[in-house]
Amino acid sequence: MIATEGFQLMAHLLRRAGFGATYTEIQEQLSEGYESTIETYLQPSDSDSRHLEDDVIRRYHSDIHESRIPEAPGSQWVYRMVTTNSPLEEKIALFWHGIFATGFSKTQQGPSLFLQIETFRELGLGKFDDLLLAISKDPVMIMWLDNQDNHKGAINENFGRELLELFSMGIGNYTETDIKECARAFTGWTLDNAEYMEARSLKASIWPYGGIAWHYDYRDEDHDHGAKEFLGERGNFNGDDIIEIICRNPATARFIARHIYDFFVADEAPVPQWPYVPPVDPDAIEILADAYLQSNHDISSVLRVLFNSDFFKQSRFARVKCPAEFVVGALRLSGAISEPTLEINEARAVIGYMGQFLLNPPSVEGWHEGQEWINSGALVERVNFAAKQLSNVDNPGVKNIISELTRQTEEHSTPEFIVDRCLDLMGPLTMTEDDTKFALVEHVANGGDLNLQNLDTDDNSLQRVGDLLGLIASTKEYHRT
Repeated sequence: MIATEGFQLMAHLLRRAGFGATYTEIQEQLSEGYESTIETYLQPSDSDSRHLEDDVIRRYHSDIHESRIPEAPGSQWVYRMVTTNSPLEEKIALFWHGIFATGFSKTQQGPSLFLQIETFRELGLGKFDDLLLAISKDPVMIMWLDNQDNHKGAINENFGRELLELFSMGIGNYTETDIKECARAFTGWTLDNAEYMEARSLKASIWPYGGIAWHYDYRDEDHDHGAKEFLGERGNFNGDDIIEIICRNPATARFIARHIYDFFVADEAPVPQWPYVPPVDPDAIEILADAYLQSNHDISSVLRVLFNSDFFKQSRFARVKCPAEFVVGALRLSGAISEPTLEINEARAVIGYMGQFLLNPPSVEGWHEGQEWINSGALVERVNFAAKQLSNVDNPGVKNIISELTRQTEEHSTPEFIVDRCLDLMGPLTMTEDDTKFALVEHVANGGDLNLQNLDTDDNSLQRVGDLLGLIASTKEYHRT
């Protein structure tokens, strides 16, 4: 590897706080500085983004907006992730989507699912209390966990149970009585069209232009106003009171800290194992939990501490990229997509083939991160997709990589030097096994002399460089972040 330590650290930050960056983008952020880049990312402003506005997409690109099917809202989100200039805004939405997992399979509500992702964008970097309150009123969440069936005198515990188990505290930090009292507090939190739909066994209206987005409704006459005991406190609690109690609980601080560590630092065990498996780095969890409590539950403050910490800076390539990170990162690097064409639908579909169907998780538990993303079928999809994108010398981003390569490389550079330069421009990446690096060097050497100064007129040499980039995208190191 030729890249400097500062360059590698900035690349690491841009991979974790976003979806990776080109060589030029990393250089630009280096001139801004590491701490300053963190602040820029934590205060997203997408006003100068490359993506089309949602109203333009609704009018002219129904192929990624058709809301009667589950695929279109996912395609529109992938388009946003690929073209945004505020990548942490989309990354944090992806993070919360994996925790507050709701999907089309049960709700059949494309417009409301897309609005939920917008909620994650708007509130995901702010105070956890505000986000948890918004998601508790979210129509998709209400329908996903049956809170429209949670009535005074006839409670439904589904939402109350998952609120405590998967959304905020984790198993072992509450009792069955707490679940019941929590459910009582959320009686009357429903949808304004719930009765109409229930009477007709409907999920959503599809006319005239697709699914009609649901709306939250509070019905005071259906709310249990009696006294409740929850987590050791007693009062005439409503749902917002429950959320306030939850959010200031130290168990919540540790639970959210472990989720953040798992997504932004290093792969953890799946959530169901957390009561029995200690964190990878208990000290880091305590640091993040303290930041949560001291900042009055502000997620940006927690991430600021995380990105500036030694445990983050030393965690390079400690996570397996989830399918969305992998596909979006490859598309941003290759520059293959700039407009909402049918290629976006293909990208969204291949994310699903890799095991992550956006807006349609397998269960309320969401997806397991880490090594579980890698199996024989998913690996083939990952390798084929990345190699196709990065070996296509007509892609604008690939052209930029090759242009930078020719600018930095001498006319008669050795195959090893060419490989090292390409690894820098693709990451930077460090091959963890000598055999992999040796195979890449041998691939270049076996093709004969490679004069990088003649690529404008030598199509064979040009494609050889493209093939090398595709091979690098196929290595296990490229699949990690």
